[in-house]
Amino acid sequence: MAGLLFGTAGIPYSTPKHTTQNGIHRVAELGLDGMEIEFVRGVYMKAPDTNPVRILSDLLRIKLSAHAPYYLNFNAVEENKVKMSQHLLYQSAKMAHLCGAGSLVFHPGFYLTDSPSAAYESIRDNIRPVASRLQEEGFDITLRPEVSGKVTQFGDLKETMALCSEIPGLLPTIDFSHYHARTGKYNSYSEFSFMLSTMADYLGENAVLNMHIHVSGIDYSPRGEKQHLNLADSDFNYKELLLALRDRGCAGLVICESPNIEEDALLLKETYFSLA
Repeated sequence: MAGLLFGTAGIPYSTPKHTTQNGIHRVAELGLDGMEIEFVRGVYMKAPDTNPVRILSDLLRIKLSAHAPYYLNFNAVEENKVKMSQHLLYQSAKMAHLCGAGSLVFHPGFYLTDSPSAAYESIRDNIRPVASRLQEEGFDITLRPEVSGKVTQFGDLKETMALCSEIPGLLPTIDFSHYHARTGKYNSYSEFSFMLSTMADYLGENAVLNMHIHVSGIDYSPRGEKQHLNLADSDFNYKELLLALRDRGCAGLVICESPNIEEDALLLKETYFSLA
């Protein structure tokens, strides 16, 4: 993958009839490069549904990723919730792979009453069997734990990088907007560059050549993320982020999660290619 590609989190709102295939068509019409299939409220596809999606995305050269259900928690107290999280991660990855997606984004869980270090161990140990099973069964898909926006959620930058360094088949989804909301900082060229260097320190320089990135406007409080906003309504410094990504030579897929997903995705792409 050379350079950055830009796409939408889900089917563009301007798509006449909201189906995955129509969304891929609309992404191509808009001049965007990718789309994240949203399994966030459930894995709505069956295996027979995936072949037309894969064929169409290949034909139109639209890069696909997918997002697992929001309600995974690999640090749940109840064993049945952990088992369900493992099942849903596996099913999401399987359907995403069959669609031709190269990455599956997921939220690993919450700290609950545990310390971050205890939560880390539980989350690592409960994700590892799923990653191993997918590799053993030949599913060529990267599991991508997401840097999270709330301080109650697992997903600090360094713990996300550490998790990926310990489990084969994992690479991060860096949501730069989330991390700005989580910390109240990390909104400048130097801070974005530091995040990229941290990623390379943990995972090697090749990791910045295979990135999955989320960007949006963001509203936040001392507890972190409150809601996504359009970029124009937020203090998120997307121009300096794009400059840092370009100067580092990053490659991968940038997914826009603003409420006006296709408009801000186009803004990001146009801004990136207009950088001096």
